[in-house]
Amino acid sequence: MSLRLYDTATREVRDFEPLVPGEVSIYHCGLTVQSAPHVGHIRAEVVYDVLRRWLTWQGLKVTSIVNVTDIDDKILLKSAQLGVPWWAHAYHFERELHRAYAAVGCLPPTYEPRATGHIPEMLELIEVLLERGHAYVAEDGSGDIYFDVRSWPAYGSLSRQKVEDMEPAADADPRGKRDPRDFALWKGHKEGEPRTASWPTPWGRGRPGWHLECSAMAWKYLGDEFDIHGGGLDLRFPHHENELAQSTAAGQRFARYWMHNAWVTAAGEKMSKSLGNGALVSEVVQRYPARAVRFYLAQPHYRSAVEFSDTSLDEATAALARIDSFVDRAVELVGRPDGVIPEAFAAAMDDDLGTPGAVAVLYQAVREGNTALAAEDSGVVEARLAEVLGMLGVLGLDAADPIWLSADAADEKQLTAVVDGLVGALLEQRAAARARKDFAAADALRDSLTSLGITVTDTPAGPRWSLG
Repeated sequence: MSLRLYDTATREVRDFEPLVPGEVSIYHCGLTVQSAPHVGHIRAEVVYDVLRRWLTWQGLKVTSIVNVTDIDDKILLKSAQLGVPWWAHAYHFERELHRAYAAVGCLPPTYEPRATGHIPEMLELIEVLLERGHAYVAEDGSGDIYFDVRSWPAYGSLSRQKVEDMEPAADADPRGKRDPRDFALWKGHKEGEPRTASWPTPWGRGRPGWHLECSAMAWKYLGDEFDIHGGGLDLRFPHHENELAQSTAAGQRFARYWMHNAWVTAAGEKMSKSLGNGALVSEVVQRYPARAVRFYLAQPHYRSAVEFSDTSLDEATAALARIDSFVDRAVELVGRPDGVIPEAFAAAMDDDLGTPGAVAVLYQAVREGNTALAAEDSGVVEARLAEVLGMLGVLGLDAADPIWLSADAADEKQLTAVVDGLVGALLEQRAAARARKDFAAADALRDSLTSLGITVTDTPAGPRWSLG
């Protein structure tokens, strides 16, 4: 393969060689379903969706596992504050997460395991770590079980830290720990917590630690070794560091490549619920076309931070409208050819998923296509259209992709057809007035359309209309 990816573990761009020729296995961390997803959350989904589409375009069979964390301290706290069962709270926001995925055109993962559905695998992993001397049961009777970071010399290798320089883990009462940096594999059931949020074990009732969940689910569905582990940059430490430690300490080879996407920022700070600067996906797609939101998230390089702003979304909306205008006019002239990928686009994508360079190739194809339309050169129009459609498909931005045909999109398409029919009837009246040289009537009809925000452009193929 010609694809090269930046591997966080080695801090270098490496040739990507799948574990199994012709196949790619990907695990990336999904969300803790404690509240509604914001644009910062959904960026990771767009990044790995584009990666998956590019690998698929190259003929590879991709297995994509994206977990749902549906048991967690924050879920228990927020559900208690609202007075609803924790499992109902988690399920409500899991459904909202799925709506957010669909809103920005992300393909469903191959499988989406829930943490609560994999307790046996987690307990099996704990038993292996206890047997190998890398975990211990807290001596204070709490039922907590910890990973012993001092027992694993490679701990800290992913984030390039020494144990002595790390902050103590904050996921449990330190009184039961041998070292304050040890992290919880299992949390004993505590008074006041719902009994439904605990499971029986040889060490007493309890629930899993966050880090253990992902290791167990990756192991279950992708085996001891798989190709790519992805997630947001904020997960590199401690979450991914802890996953790597407990999985390799249990005898697994785990991930061959580590990918981390940068944050969406607001006023220079990471977008997060705790800072109160999150823009909910459900609200943003009410203000901007959903495809434009995806374009805004997909265009920057995945390792670059993206500043959230109305200006950026306005620019993405306008750019996508120009692309769509070319596609619509070109399809009208030459039909819809199969998509192809220009070499320059492929080179950009193969260079660590270089979407900025890839989008530049897309813009160039649109410019050349518009020039060919003006010159009525149907051969060049068809060639550029095939390229544009291929590139839009890889970026997940092809308006004809069924993934965009949600109920809302279908309603919008129906409304567009009605408006198109009404405007078309007025344009026919205008053409008839011009044919009989009644230019005053023709101008009056055109002025009426202009007052409604409709722009009429006379072309050799006849009049065309657009909004704005």
